[in-house]
Amino acid sequence: MSRMNIALIAHDRKKDDMVDIAREYAGFLAHSHLMATGTTGGRLRTEVGLDVECMLSGPLGGDLQIGARLAVGEVDAVVFLRDPMTPQPHEPDINALVRACDVHNVPCATNLAGARLLLSALASRP
Repeated sequence: MSRMNIALIAHDRKKDDMVDIAREYAGFLAHSHLMATGTTGGRLRTEVGLDVECMLSGPLGGDLQIGARLAVGEVDAVVFLRDPMTPQPHEPDINALVRACDVHNVPCATNLAGARLLLSALASRP
């Protein structure tokens, strides 16, 4: 099984959920190259013990950094736990990242149910 490049992003109200799901899939994620936006990545490092490449915070351009990597084939999957009930000041960046997933045919989970399905499928692939 080749090493996967997985981006992990979570809005503020979804960061606890990201930590929980990362704990749930820590065995698989530990064998992947992980990249995350700033605060999310920091929490995954300290609270789950994962090796994570941290980008800028989302509002400061982290979503765009991940989108640029995705566009050149350096991201295999995205888990982006979005908070649909809170307006985000960087909404255009968020939309651009999700659109880049569609354009480049990269799986993108935006809620916990989708994240579990995606991570389960990736973890069980040969």
